[in-house]
Amino acid sequence: MSANATILFHIIILNKPHQLNDRAAILLKQLVSSYILDGQPVGSKQLAQKAGLDISSATIRNVMSGLEKNGLIVAPHTSAGRIPTEQGLRLFVDNLLEVQPIEKKTILQLQQRLDPDKDIDELVNQASQLVSEMTQMAGIISVPRQTNVTLRHIEFLPLPDHRVLAIMVTNEKDVQNKVLHLNREYSSNELQQVASYLNQQFTGQDVQQIRESLLSELDQTRLDVDNVMQTAMEVAGQALSDDLNAKPDYIVQGETNLVRYNESTNREQLQHLFEIFDRKREMLGLFDRCVQAEGVKIFIGHEAGFEGLGDCSVITAPYSVDGEAIGVLAVVGPARMNYDHVIPVVDITAKLLSDALKG
Repeated sequence: MSANATILFHIIILNKPHQLNDRAAILLKQLVSSYILDGQPVGSKQLAQKAGLDISSATIRNVMSGLEKNGLIVAPHTSAGRIPTEQGLRLFVDNLLEVQPIEKKTILQLQQRLDPDKDIDELVNQASQLVSEMTQMAGIISVPRQTNVTLRHIEFLPLPDHRVLAIMVTNEKDVQNKVLHLNREYSSNELQQVASYLNQQFTGQDVQQIRESLLSELDQTRLDVDNVMQTAMEVAGQALSDDLNAKPDYIVQGETNLVRYNESTNREQLQHLFEIFDRKREMLGLFDRCVQAEGVKIFIGHEAGFEGLGDCSVITAPYSVDGEAIGVLAVVGPARMNYDHVIPVVDITAKLLSDALKG
């Protein structure tokens, strides 16, 4: 993606918005902006000073009363000020938000860090780290499922204590290192012969099929198999085991960033949020809803469809390879986050990740 490319945002509207007149819209926008800035309830006098409208405090109070009746703002506890509700934040995001474009210099820096020469695991990990760093919130990315793993190249290095390091290049550029615990010591020469045999016979084939082929051949020729073949079967049997496909469902980075928002995200809610990260079911369900969505999708509080999110929001964008969506990149943070900044960060990072995965 060119650094000069226009970034388009496709924000999914989840609720039908309230119809507000211009004055009410301006006041709600200012109230939400003030709340996002400092997390404090906003009073009529403060709103009158910041809104820049030539109207009385009494008029502002009447407008505030109307917004409250429509469920867009609420008075927390006994405070004289008001804060936006989930509905109010939703209306703000869908209708009043002015998204700030990402600077060209920042886009170039992101492109450099999402280097196409990196393997898919590095790129996916880097993307979640980038959105966490840029938003100072939790960055989450779902890891694409690999149904087929194709062997491109394999090498073995001897280690002490009956161990061998297997270095495998799979699919286009995925590199996996695996320490094998074997029954005896193997010399460098033996391991080199095994690697040569596997690379000559099986490069370009599915790993699971290679393993099944070796095991089948071992059963058929167990009595007269030569030393190289026997070594290949023992070493490769572990190197190409089923756990090559075993990857985490998603990666979470920067969750401790959420601790600093404790004025709106209390410790009990943080505990619930971290439990959601660990349990996986809820987040995976949410990602399943987003993976085929076009562009950015925003969930505020309970819109995510599960308990525990509380006063938090999730912003997601799918990433793809050759036009096929394979995963979701997301940021989780307080509902009073700077949406105008976070939305383009998630959007552009997901798009640049897609570009990098094309190789």
